[in-house]
Amino acid sequence: MASRSDHGPAVPPAVAGQLPRESVGLPGFDTDFDLFLDCVHCGLCTAACPTYVELGDENESPRGRIHLMRSVVEGRLELTERVRGHLELCLDCRACETACPSGVQYGRLIEPFRIAMAQGADDRPPDDWFRRWILLGLLPYPEKLRVALWPARLAQRWRVDALMETLGLMRLLPQRLRQLARMLPAPSGRIAELPEYLPAIGQRRARVALFTGCVGRVLFGATHWATARVLQHNGCEVVVPREQQCCGAIHFHAGSSGPARHMADANVRAFEDPSLDAVVTNVAGCGAMMKDYGHHWQDPGRDGRRELANKVQDVHEFLDGLGLIAPRVPVPLKATYHDACHLGHAQKITEAPRRLLASIPELELRDLPETELCCGAAGTYNLTEPEMSGRLSRRKLRNVLSTGARVCVTANAGCILQIMREARMGGHALEVCHPMDLLDRSYGPVESRQ
Repeated sequence: MASRSDHGPAVPPAVAGQLPRESVGLPGFDTDFDLFLDCVHCGLCTAACPTYVELGDENESPRGRIHLMRSVVEGRLELTERVRGHLELCLDCRACETACPSGVQYGRLIEPFRIAMAQGADDRPPDDWFRRWILLGLLPYPEKLRVALWPARLAQRWRVDALMETLGLMRLLPQRLRQLARMLPAPSGRIAELPEYLPAIGQRRARVALFTGCVGRVLFGATHWATARVLQHNGCEVVVPREQQCCGAIHFHAGSSGPARHMADANVRAFEDPSLDAVVTNVAGCGAMMKDYGHHWQDPGRDGRRELANKVQDVHEFLDGLGLIAPRVPVPLKATYHDACHLGHAQKITEAPRRLLASIPELELRDLPETELCCGAAGTYNLTEPEMSGRLSRRKLRNVLSTGARVCVTANAGCILQIMREARMGGHALEVCHPMDLLDRSYGPVESRQ
């Protein structure tokens, strides 16, 4: 029997692998329909979903969103602002994939569907300056971002930002710009760019390229140096191609697929060196994006992107597989490890970082409650959905503080910024850093230190 939507005409129900003719042209109509059918609506994903845990609304659960997307694709539901809101509130953390016993590939449903929503959004404000000039026009471009941050850096050095917070003047900034300003970490001394080549220390074991990205390159130069030195200590020649660009995740997750594909293709050219054993990433979101290069676009460049994707390894994954040369310098700290979503859920890497951290003498690693739950950063989600992001970051900080740790360790730039900001705003003396920062300390100084 045909089904009828409250918002449209009756359409025949879809069956496995097929859609009614009326679905052509609707958002998601070209999605492999079998991906929808993998979900049996058992509900085991709900306890893992941050938005459902916070709100208790079935529409904010993975199975609820799959039902919404499928109903839109089948023509039984209009893509109203309310429906769009439920789908846009998803963090795309993919914790549901880890929890799902049926192997539902949620990321391959929500990501192309949101791109289709963005491309078909006639009601998007034409003057959305933040999306146009900041999200897509500034953050993915390191040189422009570095220049744009100078005023904020000066305000930090002269404590103008702290004064604005004290006087309540920060509230005069637009909400998303205020959120961005508060995310900026404390200034450090000038950090030199990584050279194009760093030699292995000791016996050469591998030749790798280091992906430096965009925001990470500007705000986490010290962590990139730490990563390179750890790789050197483990017998790796490290090359840093100058031609590399942003991984494309910022554009892709904002629904701007074309520019993301151009960035991916630029990275294919930058890392085409056949002598490389791996292309190493130290930012979970970048690694997850690059590992999916072969799936996102179906065009003649797909084979080259798939070849690069097959070479990409997270630095923890790579070192764990290579066999870590044990560090020797004690780091007597109490620490807890937060699983970055795009490392633990998207890349399925959870034990390797813990094994590497366990090799550090005198480092006490304490278990973090709800470690699998997103901190609310989720790429640029903390800028586009600040209310839900704030709820999740406060929840994450409470869990971190409950461990009694002085250091929170996590393998994603966005998570570091998010937890660091929440701790700073709450007046907590908590160090937040990357596992490579601690490993680097434990290897001790080397000649290449900048």
